[in-house]
Amino acid sequence: VNKKKAKMAENGSSRDEETCSSRSVLSWDQVCGLHEILTEVVLVHGRGNFPTLEVRLRDIVQTVRRHLEQKGIKVRDVRLNGSAASHALVKDNGLSCKDLDLIFGVSLPSEMEFQLVKDVVLGCLLDFLPEGVNKDKITPTTLKEVYVQKLVKVSTDANRWSLISLSNRDGKNIELKFVDSIRRQFEFSVDSFQIILDSMLLYYDCSSNPMTEHFHPTVIGESVYGDFEKAYSHLRNKQIATKSPEEIRGGGLLKYCNLLVREFKPIDEEEIRILERYMCSRFFIDFSDILEQQHKLESYLQNHFVGEEKSKYDYLMILRRVVNESTVCLMGHERKQILNLISLLALRVLAEQNIIPNANTVTCYYQPAPYVSDLNFSNYYIASTAFSYSQPYPTWLPCS
Repeated sequence: VNKKKAKMAENGSSRDEETCSSRSVLSWDQVCGLHEILTEVVLVHGRGNFPTLEVRLRDIVQTVRRHLEQKGIKVRDVRLNGSAASHALVKDNGLSCKDLDLIFGVSLPSEMEFQLVKDVVLGCLLDFLPEGVNKDKITPTTLKEVYVQKLVKVSTDANRWSLISLSNRDGKNIELKFVDSIRRQFEFSVDSFQIILDSMLLYYDCSSNPMTEHFHPTVIGESVYGDFEKAYSHLRNKQIATKSPEEIRGGGLLKYCNLLVREFKPIDEEEIRILERYMCSRFFIDFSDILEQQHKLESYLQNHFVGEEKSKYDYLMILRRVVNESTVCLMGHERKQILNLISLLALRVLAEQNIIPNANTVTCYYQPAPYVSDLNFSNYYIASTAFSYSQPYPTWLPCS
């Protein structure tokens, strides 16, 4: 463990003069924040009568890594990624810390390695079952059905990676990503941070002494956006910046509106208007059918607003404005379809929140589009319906 204390910079983070522009040494406060994340107990909820697993990130990382290397799969490094890494760097950054993303750098040359990684992770779950549980009859297939929320495998020339997401009812899923190669690892600069965990894991293995400001591992953070200082400034000041959104699946459109609803501001208003067009174009290329668009929007709302349901309506209104102002690639009827879909989702959100009219109500007469009967909205809107809602929604949905 490196005992050297990095020099404290004015902005509160450590900076190593020999570190390249995309990397930086974490300060003592940031190391403490990282330690809290790695040692916090996270629940992995099982389906049916299966018990809930109590997991610490440091334990699952060390267990998975050890078993992978026993099976002959060398792990280059392990990194904390996404909102959890941003939270370690700047605790009150305005971004909600939801999924706990871990990246294992591995080699996946063939289907055999993909399968082996999945089997290892499922096998490791047995280690976290409570005492007294009979593990002999629990198969990998059972573990997958009970504890895994999502399994993804991508195998192309430019992208070779897999993802195993462990379920948490509060939206705090543990996501284990095994990456051989990946072309694009971020959407915006504020979610581009990765913290290399190897030095922390080594400290946990080799030292029984608690960390102090003068005795702690040197931990490196990296911004895959390219410039750590710039991305760090964006995070601290709640600014929006990205590169080539047309390279992002979905264009980053949904995440962009999520940043806006959290009061992040674009650095350059003129440039962001141009980028909004690219975001919208890529979104409608990747999700060209209205049913795909509905599924994507509903899934995003469900996964990214757990415990923040009151923000859903504002989010959808921001999304509607961006789509309305920046979409140039759709035919007229396709444009009306997506705008009506967003409006109906917003009305559904208000209904779910049980907003009851009192005084000073605003009434909207809305004629659903013909396709609505195919979108599971029939329970809410079967024919022309009048909706009355009280303030604080004085600016109401446009009726297309």
